[in-house]
Amino acid sequence: MIPAGGFTLIAGPCVIESEEHCHMLADRISELVGPYIFKASFDKANRSSVHSFRGPGLMEGLRILASIRAKGIPVLTDIHEAGQADEVAESVDVLQIPAFLCRQTDLLLAAGRTGKTVNVKKGQFVAPLDMRNVVEKIRSTGNDKIVLTERGSSFGYNNLVVDMRGLKIMRDMGVPVVFDATHSVQTPGAQGATSGGTPEMIPTLARAATAAGIDGVFIETHENPAKALSDGANALPLDQLAGLWERLKRVHESAAANVT
Repeated sequence: MIPAGGFTLIAGPCVIESEEHCHMLADRISELVGPYIFKASFDKANRSSVHSFRGPGLMEGLRILASIRAKGIPVLTDIHEAGQADEVAESVDVLQIPAFLCRQTDLLLAAGRTGKTVNVKKGQFVAPLDMRNVVEKIRSTGNDKIVLTERGSSFGYNNLVVDMRGLKIMRDMGVPVVFDATHSVQTPGAQGATSGGTPEMIPTLARAATAAGIDGVFIETHENPAKALSDGANALPLDQLAGLWERLKRVHESAAANVT
């Protein structure tokens, strides 16, 4: 699903805002970039504020995601509890483990046992080398379809920094590595009840990570980030996606051709 040595785009809204909105974005992204993996969360369980929008919930969210998948578009979504793994696996192609939960053994084992591709976001508090323990937990289930995603490390309060060395460190574990270009520019909790971000830095970091050697890019996108119901402050405007993806593909091709 996300092969090592390939270059895969994972894109979509942070959260399912509505069925109509999901289908509009899924179709539009397909038109803009061609084959990709659609991502959206049915529940944002780690929002900063209790008043923040979380999504439609498990049952309605899975129905919507399954309808996207029925179009022939692969789908990725988060799970937050071990008991969700089997049910969610029936409707999607990739199970994602959120960064805050990347060390939760029961969750990792449940995801691994589904046999689906498991994409684990590296926690902001975890050293790249320590992700080998995460990989080992999932591999213990007999599932080797593992992907690790870099999304920045805590750098003081309300800020993240990306250490490009971590991309190679994790890739050397024998798993594909994806760079999350939008959460890496997030400023967690910087707006009090919500997180902020510096989306103007998305192209810079994405190009640098691609040149460093990765197998895919994760980009949350929205046609109007200012109106997004979650994480709009660090989302890439939809009208910038095609141009950025074309530039990244050229960087990837150049980097691959110059590997020694």
